[in-house]
Amino acid sequence: MPAVLETNALCKRFGKVEALRDCDVSLPAGKVTGLVGPNGAGKTTLLQLAVGLRSVTLGTIRVLGLDPAEDTVTLLSRVGYVGQDRPLYLDLTVAETLELGRRLNARWDQEFARSRLARFDIPLDRAVRSLSTGQRAQVALTLALGKRPELLLLDEPVANLDPVARLDLLEELMGAVAEDGPAVVLSSNVLSDVERVCEHVVILANGRVRIAGDIDELERTHFLVIGPRKAGPAAAGEDVVDVREAERQTVRLVRGAVTWGNGDGTVTRPATLEEVVLGYLRSSRGEVR
Repeated sequence: MPAVLETNALCKRFGKVEALRDCDVSLPAGKVTGLVGPNGAGKTTLLQLAVGLRSVTLGTIRVLGLDPAEDTVTLLSRVGYVGQDRPLYLDLTVAETLELGRRLNARWDQEFARSRLARFDIPLDRAVRSLSTGQRAQVALTLALGKRPELLLLDEPVANLDPVARLDLLEELMGAVAEDGPAVVLSSNVLSDVERVCEHVVILANGRVRIAGDIDELERTHFLVIGPRKAGPAAAGEDVVDVREAERQTVRLVRGAVTWGNGDGTVTRPATLEEVVLGYLRSSRGEVR
């Protein structure tokens, strides 16, 4: 099955700053992918490039097999996108917002959009301006889902939401994906949210892809090797991602084959997704961008 979003040596510069460099990703169809990384890692830039809001400096990007710069109109009819600021016309009512969605999207599903908002008790006659942050987030997501997209791109969809609103939105997102099956790419700094809804993850830092893969596979192939503070160097052939030294122990994140306990008190165990992500992010500190 072809990738829904694929880049090759992708680079995006803003002046002298490289927001993305040598970025190679291939995101699978039919899955929820999480873009994970610190602020400034390039997550938002990648999503903006994917919908033609930014132009590529070098390299290529294809979304659903199309070039976002050349096939913008066709692509946007097949892709739902919610930006970080969830742009909505504040002076329109909710009903007027849905009507705008209907007029702009040939595949718009008005019945779905209305019933979805009804589940959250969002009045159609209310001005968007008067809605809470959580309600606005639900309206923005409804606009993206109502066009029945093949691909849904969400930039920090639960940012600034309270815990209940965040959980509601994530559960609704999982339900919508299960029903209709669009591929989803979402950026997030909250690892618990990524673990809750994502099957595939891309770890970005300093504009570069550190590693990408299915979460199950990353957890299966990464290990924590915990040993004494004065433990010797890693064994030959070990792919050490990150090393942390505490007062009494050394902790190594290792990818692939590891040397199990060697009699000096060393313990090896599978790494969690959080430990994998933090290990790759720590290893990227201090790089010149």
